[in-house]
Amino acid sequence: MQHTMVPSDRVQHVAVYGCDGTRLGTIERLMLDKVSGTVAYAVIKTGGLLGTHHHYPVQWSALKYDPGRQAFQVELTPEQLSSGPCEFDGEEFDWGDRSRSYQHPNYWSI
Repeated sequence: MQHTMVPSDRVQHVAVYGCDGTRLGTIERLMLDKVSGTVAYAVIKTGGLLGTHHHYPVQWSALKYDPGRQAFQVELTPEQLSSGPCEFDGEEFDWGDRSRSYQHPNYWSI
């Protein structure tokens, strides 16, 4: 029997597919709650035109691992993902700031 634990550095850069089978992007980073020790959400990085990238927060519990693909799947279409909260490339954004809430159930909230 294979164990289910995985180090966080092996989750980064793993592909994420939408419910229609479209590749949405890759996991750029995981955001962990320092108090509870749990993963709150993943930041999904999508490729953009001219080398720009968009970053979308998605609840960790919404991502399901697909061993056949060795990738994650989320019940979102590319349109649903792109209509959600987004940040562009840059280190200045505080990914730990949870003061904003988003309406879509697969996005992190307070």
